[in-house]
Amino acid sequence: MAEYIGQRIAARRKSRRMTQADLARESHVSLVMVKSVERGVRTPSPVLLEALASALGVDASRLDPAYTGTQHKVHSALPAISAAIAGYDFPLDPPGRPFAEVAAAVSVATGWRLAAQYGHIATSASALLTDALAHLHATSGRSRAEAARLVVDAARAADAVAYKYGAYDLSARLIDVMRWAADQTGDPDVVNTAAYVHAETFMAARAHRAGQAALERVLGTVSGPVSERAAAVQGALHMRTAVVAARAGNSAAAQTHLRAAERLAQGVPEGVYLGTAFGQSSVRIHEVAVAVSLGQDHIGRALDLVRGWEPGSEIPAERRSGFYVELGRAQLWSGRPDAAFESLKVARRLAPQHVREHPWAREDVVTIRRIKRAEADSLNAFADWIGAV
Repeated sequence: MAEYIGQRIAARRKSRRMTQADLARESHVSLVMVKSVERGVRTPSPVLLEALASALGVDASRLDPAYTGTQHKVHSALPAISAAIAGYDFPLDPPGRPFAEVAAAVSVATGWRLAAQYGHIATSASALLTDALAHLHATSGRSRAEAARLVVDAARAADAVAYKYGAYDLSARLIDVMRWAADQTGDPDVVNTAAYVHAETFMAARAHRAGQAALERVLGTVSGPVSERAAAVQGALHMRTAVVAARAGNSAAAQTHLRAAERLAQGVPEGVYLGTAFGQSSVRIHEVAVAVSLGQDHIGRALDLVRGWEPGSEIPAERRSGFYVELGRAQLWSGRPDAAFESLKVARRLAPQHVREHPWAREDVVTIRRIKRAEADSLNAFADWIGAV
């Protein structure tokens, strides 16, 4: 089977007039890895297969007929994730793994979340939640806050999967677990981070006015930042409130929150704080998101913001991918479908699982295909990959 998959990859690569070095660069893997896969020496993992398929513009199942896909993997895992939090607020079994081992696994899952590796999270989330909750119920004293933080991070990783794949009821329950555990950390920054994630519930319901009000109520209780981390958490809250306000059509409020985020970012280097990226580049990305969310009358502003600028590798892959999806929409609305398609391809290279489940990406590919009557093979392949045909 490894030899067959390698032959399929090589054939597809050659049909696209790509060298092995081109494929390695586009899929963000080593040239040695590409060569070993094409020779059949190595069977690609699901993550590697998806990366290669994304670079080649095909669905991974076209390269490996036995591949069931991330979507199938995720939906198969959702019932177990739901069961893991069914009795989250009372003890069931003792922890099955040492605390340090669970903490390391949750840290890895956080990295997967930031890189939009939802398939990896899905297969491990139920065990992580079960073990993290068991440690919280078995812990007392000073260590309890640390155990509660573990539950927050595990629930957030699982929520990323549920929310991205449209399981909004499960997402809301996971966020309830997050907020319940956050309250037990005694850390206002963790509580505010849970409020940041809670905004997903309002966005899923398209209840943007309510979401804006809920976030502003949290911000109204926050005192001035006393640390770099606190400034980053508060800045992230302002960024998210700006986007929610924009989707509610409240341009003035959106701009007010963006300016607040900008002020906080001036003293905070770009980085990941309690699982959320924040800094001046993140604020600019959200400025673009706000402009696009406000509609076509604001597209000029979005394009002005990105002229001569692009996010660097210090920004997590999921956020950079989202930026290019939003940029693509702005370019499409400005009458530049070719540029929009290029942006979508960049988004896919950065985080294919994120783009494949992004409704804007799917909608915009449909529009681009309608505009581009002389359809290019690469555009058709992209549309097939994202499920737009």
